[in-house]
Amino acid sequence: MPVSSGIGRRRFLAGAAGLAGLGVGAGVTAGGAAALRPAPTECTFGSETVDFHGDHQAGVTTTPPAHVTYVGVDLVPGANASVLGGILGIWTDDAARLTQGRPSLSDAEPELARLPARLTVTVGIGERVFTVADKEKLRPTWLRPLPAFGIDKLDPKWGQTDLLVAICSDDPMTVAHTVRVMVNAVRTRIRVRWVQRGFRESRGAQADGATMRNLMGQVDGTVQPDSSLHDSLIWDDGSAQPWFAGGTSLVLRRIAMDLDGWAELDRRGRELTVGRRLSDGAPLSGTSERDDPDFTAIKNGLPVIPASAHVARARRTGDRDRFLRRAYNYDDPPNGAAISDSGLLFAAFQRDIDAQFVPVQRRLAEHDALNEWTVPIGSAVYAILPGVREGEVLGSALHERP
Repeated sequence: MPVSSGIGRRRFLAGAAGLAGLGVGAGVTAGGAAALRPAPTECTFGSETVDFHGDHQAGVTTTPPAHVTYVGVDLVPGANASVLGGILGIWTDDAARLTQGRPSLSDAEPELARLPARLTVTVGIGERVFTVADKEKLRPTWLRPLPAFGIDKLDPKWGQTDLLVAICSDDPMTVAHTVRVMVNAVRTRIRVRWVQRGFRESRGAQADGATMRNLMGQVDGTVQPDSSLHDSLIWDDGSAQPWFAGGTSLVLRRIAMDLDGWAELDRRGRELTVGRRLSDGAPLSGTSERDDPDFTAIKNGLPVIPASAHVARARRTGDRDRFLRRAYNYDDPPNGAAISDSGLLFAAFQRDIDAQFVPVQRRLAEHDALNEWTVPIGSAVYAILPGVREGEVLGSALHERP
């Protein structure tokens, strides 16, 4: 759907969708934005861009930048399909501009937009949105709360929201600016429920393609679906919901780590808990990180990789129970006597949560040695909208008139 038709930015800002008062930033005009000085040519990474338009949203299979901010927001009471369309229309236009190093139409700090540093903006919707938009028949069957798992100690503070915006970049300044622009543009029709910030190793700190490490020192995300399997395992084909072709599902879990307790465990104990060497991430039965673990290997009468090790519990048992892992660390100011408040923002992308994510999570909940030092404290499920072509608006099937 063209931005200028249906629920466009001008109509939305003028109040037709109930968002009166969201004027553009004073003094920022198309001419003024064009007159901004170009990004410095000596920037190594800052000028790099990731395409916004396409069959899929960026920020899923895209190589993860160093920083992420997840923003979970709820629609205000009385919101409807028209309001939703206005929000998604603005977010589509803002994201298309910002990811290419151009300020949004309402950008009060346009100078901060010129270095995108591989910026991606990814939008997801929660279950309630389909009710708000009166489009319940379009809701994917897997879009609902996860089953209860015995290891969970979920805090509502980090729970389900109506909408999600995931903003990633190699530059934390770019992330902060983009968050402010995206939220401020629709501030009268949303309420921010939570903000979760995460990080990986800085760009250039290790070789491209190297597996990230979490704050326990482990390599995290070694086993991933090959790109040749993305169409079958990650991207929806539209067979159940034609409008959703090119979209995917996201399970976002906030996993707290007891780093203080982990520090008391010796190195050998840590490796047996995970099933991999800490030095290079190789399975205890292998010699390099990418080796397939041999769960039948025996040494001195004992399994080389214990049956309770994390890699043993997480391994796939069929063709479907695998998904794309995209994790970031978090390290917040500690509370109370603990030295740290740290953990993992664990994002899992897959075509079908019920068939792919849930079986693996059930095995981990039943008996994973790592559970002694980790606990999920937040959980939410989103439908990541299909990508759009230039001139279209994200999620148009949910807010266009029939």
